[in-house]
Amino acid sequence: MINKRKYQICTNCVMDTTDSKISFDENGVCDHCQTFNKDIKPNWHTDEKGFEEISKIAEQIKKEALGKDFDCIIGMSGGIDSSYLVYLAKEKLGLRPLVFHVDAGWNSQQAVHNIEQIVDKLNLELYTEVIDWEEMKDLQLAYFKAGVSNIDTPQDHSFFATMYKFAQKYDVKYILTGGNYSTECIRNPLEWMYYQSDSIQLKDIHSKFGAKPLKNFPVTNILWHKVYLPYIKKIKLIRPLDFMPYNKEEATQFLVDKFGYQRYVQKHFESRFTKFYESYWLPKKFGFDTRKVQYSSLIVTGQMTREEALEKLKKPAYDEETIKQDFEYIATKIGITLEELQGYMDAPNKTYKDYKNQMTIYDFGAKILKMLGIEKGGKR
Repeated sequence: MINKRKYQICTNCVMDTTDSKISFDENGVCDHCQTFNKDIKPNWHTDEKGFEEISKIAEQIKKEALGKDFDCIIGMSGGIDSSYLVYLAKEKLGLRPLVFHVDAGWNSQQAVHNIEQIVDKLNLELYTEVIDWEEMKDLQLAYFKAGVSNIDTPQDHSFFATMYKFAQKYDVKYILTGGNYSTECIRNPLEWMYYQSDSIQLKDIHSKFGAKPLKNFPVTNILWHKVYLPYIKKIKLIRPLDFMPYNKEEATQFLVDKFGYQRYVQKHFESRFTKFYESYWLPKKFGFDTRKVQYSSLIVTGQMTREEALEKLKKPAYDEETIKQDFEYIATKIGITLEELQGYMDAPNKTYKDYKNQMTIYDFGAKILKMLGIEKGGKR
């Protein structure tokens, strides 16, 4: 599904024409870099100004939660962003977060270890919500059959839907997320990773290819979590990492030294399904390599050189020594044969446009946010 236009790569980062919507200026600099320099960098403060701002927010959170068992919730996957955020929230901002983990059935042993180590050593409470595995498995298989790029949607959808429902049920006013500009300022193109929050598409794909009713699977919708919760229920989503210095390598090494944190080969690899999805399904079937987005974010924020990124991109996104075992693991856990999984790999590629979707609502919302001068950030 690689775009047929003449190949071109940004002269500043490593985004290229595998993003079919990418554009370049006269110097060969892509629109992703231009957006960062024009819209994000001038308004992104990680110095004393930023810390002062997030400290005021933290004080307000504490004030509103007096007498409660915890003052906010933090969704923790075991990845570097959420793990470092938990440390900062407790030790630097003095908050009393409830660490919230959603187990969708794909945790790596590293993720389990990292969550336990950090929560235990910081003396925090961990709340784990376990997703109905039979429903999750059926929904993920439906996405394989649908042939779209974004087969990780069921897992991501369950994560934020579960956390939002918990916040509403227990009247939690603040959700802290590890979303950040430092490692995520370059966004995945829409054709690579369509909006995980699109419940219309999720239900349509499930109705066409699913076999079990979704009785327990947490389904949200855009109006509920984008309008009702923030504006009616006054639930606020805060991204503390955007207010403080956050260098991925330095933060990772800090967690290794202080908590015995175990590193992952790549961002998002705390989930074994996401590891397969980002390292094999996307690049092999569609030609989409998410490392280009991740490395480009690190390049424009000064954490990696373009030369280092280009060198890393010479190797496949997947581990050639373990991909056979990873392939077998995914097939076995989903409950299909290797031949079936390979059949989905070889089937015609589809896009989100081939199924019902809420794209018009997202476009309208983006226009409103732009008019209000609000920059969108974090996961879709």
